[in-house]
Amino acid sequence: MRALVQRVTQARVEVAGETVGSCGPGLLILVCAMQGDSEAEAETLAAKIHRLRIFRDAAGKMNLALKDTGGEALVVSQFTLAADTRGGNRPGFSAAAAPESGERLYSHFAQSLRALGVAVETGQFGAEMAVHLVNDGPVTIWLDTAA
Repeated sequence: MRALVQRVTQARVEVAGETVGSCGPGLLILVCAMQGDSEAEAETLAAKIHRLRIFRDAAGKMNLALKDTGGEALVVSQFTLAADTRGGNRPGFSAAAAPESGERLYSHFAQSLRALGVAVETGQFGAEMAVHLVNDGPVTIWLDTAA
């Protein structure tokens, strides 16, 4: 699985002008299930993000994890993280999991993060979404369970 993690002061996702998920200080997590991924990758990625030390401590150093701050997470499905641009200017997305698997793994990822004690809201799988965020730092981290 792949994720683009952004430290935020706030974020929200809208579908057809209606807010379907939001978070306060914490993380906006864009997630993509790849072909061949299983629940194990979703759980590994959730645990890694839960422990990822990208929040400031009292000295201003990035030394705290989401688990330490009590921050929230907004998880949004984003199959375009599977983009392959090696063959030209139009990205291919064939490395992304099929929609049925992608939705199942996206949901499992969000549930795995919840099971770790994180307050999680989500976008709507497969929908056209407008994502609004205030990136804090800015801090943006790319993660891939295959790497």
